[in-house]
Order: sequence, then structure tokens, then C-alpha cells
Amino acid sequence: MKILHIIAFLLLVVGGLNWGLVGIGGFAGMNLNLVHMLLGAWPVVEWIVYLLVGLSAVYIGFTHKKGCMTCCSAKQPMSAPTMPTGTV
Repeated sequence: MKILHIIAFLLLVVGGLNWGLVGIGGFAGMNLNLVHMLLGAWPVVEWIVYLLVGLSAVYIGFTHKKGCMTCCSAKQPMSAPTMPTGTV
């Protein structure tokens, strides 16, 4: 399952970067869709990449907590930080 987690995580990074570029391109008046730039000649392959990114998001969304060190180490609910007492 570790390899599936790694692949899903990498696909989420690819998807996140791609959407960031799409957003920047939208403001700059350019098409910066990296997946389309690389795979535009093969639309079915492009759609498969988008599908895999979406499935990765669902997989990570449902499974990340049991393997996430940050989520697993937080045993108590988070509270607001307090100021240290003593001399300043």
C-alpha cells in the first residue's frame, strides 16, 4: 500500500501544480495547463491523467489520516498558543 500512497501523493502534487499554473495563466491571459501542453495530442491520455489525479485525491482523502504522522501524533485537540510566563 505504500507504493499506492506514494503514487497518489505524486499525482496530487502534479494536479495541484497544474491547477496553480492554470490559475496563474488565467490572470496572465495565457494557457499554462501543463498536462494539456504535454499530452494535448493524446486527449484520451490527458483525460486518464485527470481521472487518476481525481482518484488520487479521493484515495488520499479517505486514507491519509491513518498514515499521516502529523494527524496521528495529535492526540489532544489543538488549543490557542499561550504566552510564556516570566521575564521578558
